[in-house]
Amino acid sequence: MFDFLKQVPLFEGLSNEDLMFLCGMISQLRIVKGEILFNEGDEGEEAYVIKEGQIQIYKTVAGREVHLALRGPGEVIGEVSLLEAVPRTASGRAQEDSLLFVITHEQLDRLLNASPSAAITMLHTVTARLKSSEQMLQQSERLAQLGMLTAGIAHEINNPVAAVQRASSQLNAAIDRLQKIQLKANLESIPEERWNELIGRVSAKDKQLAKEDVWDLARRGDLESEMADWLEGNGFTDAWDMAPELLRLRITVEELNQWKEKLNTRQFLVALEWLAANAEMNSIVEEIHIGAGRVADIVKALKSYVYLDQGPSQRVDVHEGLENTLVILHSKLGQGIKLRREYDPDLPEIEAYGSELNQVWTNIIANACEAMGESGELLLRTRQENGWVVVEIQDNGPGIPAEVQNNIFNPFFTTKPVGQGTGLGLSISYNIVQKHGGEIRVLSEPGQTCFQVFLPASQERK
Repeated sequence: MFDFLKQVPLFEGLSNEDLMFLCGMISQLRIVKGEILFNEGDEGEEAYVIKEGQIQIYKTVAGREVHLALRGPGEVIGEVSLLEAVPRTASGRAQEDSLLFVITHEQLDRLLNASPSAAITMLHTVTARLKSSEQMLQQSERLAQLGMLTAGIAHEINNPVAAVQRASSQLNAAIDRLQKIQLKANLESIPEERWNELIGRVSAKDKQLAKEDVWDLARRGDLESEMADWLEGNGFTDAWDMAPELLRLRITVEELNQWKEKLNTRQFLVALEWLAANAEMNSIVEEIHIGAGRVADIVKALKSYVYLDQGPSQRVDVHEGLENTLVILHSKLGQGIKLRREYDPDLPEIEAYGSELNQVWTNIIANACEAMGESGELLLRTRQENGWVVVEIQDNGPGIPAEVQNNIFNPFFTTKPVGQGTGLGLSISYNIVQKHGGEIRVLSEPGQTCFQVFLPASQERK
């Protein structure tokens, strides 16, 4: 053991006497391939020096393992938790049968006090590992965020796409039906004047009246019953299918009586069939138009969200960024979360890295939604204050405990259960805001949490 430890950089500054004393106190531990050495969240009571074998260091994030490092002979592991007296931030598992030397907290303190070179080596080791772990987890965080955004976009696009597909299949049948009715109408020789009236009624449609939502649901139900009864009394076998289509054109029973007097029975029957078929087809086309428009809006929001085809720094509309983020996160808001906006109408555009700011909004809003669960209120507020543009994101979730509020922007710190977060979302957000010359604050108490982001309104402020 003495000869081996003498070659380990952490111990090479120790005198032979101190090293011999340490060797007399250190215990050995053998573990087999696949055995867990320690778990994320465990109390860090021991550090280890690897004599033989390899130990995989990994972190579980959203149900998947993120590989951080593979440590081999001569390397020290588990020292961060021991030094800072905090739970393990990652897990360790034997990649193969391994032999480890176990160092207790007392032994490590004695080592660092006895050897300045050991303290310096430990500092460099810890710093390098934290940096390496943060880089690995930042990549994992980006992938996790990309996965969340992809899932959200897929969910948002799926509904309008499904509506377009459904309407498209219905459109073929509607066109076929209209063509057959058109042939019947031609055979009945409806007078040109009456045809012009029918065409005009379809063209006018409900362009004006539909915007004036004059018929509430109860009134519409009464009118449908009235019209269906009238149609059945006048020989229409599909009266209950035709009634809502005719009502969509805002046709009334009084109008039907007027047309009945102007056309013979056969002409009248085919004329109403033609009107109903046109109304149905127009409704289907409108559904396709709305669905395609929704998809276009989502794609536009996504493009703006990531600022495609633009330089890294540009004039940014903060409100647009918040709204695009809400589109991306719409599925996380759920049905039970009420959204309230209090935007400053005179808020100026700022010079910023738009896609990076959107990461900040995403991290904070997603955390707020998770904190509130299935119900709550999310408030987005913007204002100007002494040359700063201020964005406040507030939720009425359980709040952040006062004793941990000073730590929430630290790398790897998370209030989420083990395995549900990297502890980097707010750290990344903090760094982005700092990069913009701004400041991020949190105000939290039971029942309310508010993140305040201060951004320079002008370049001079940076």
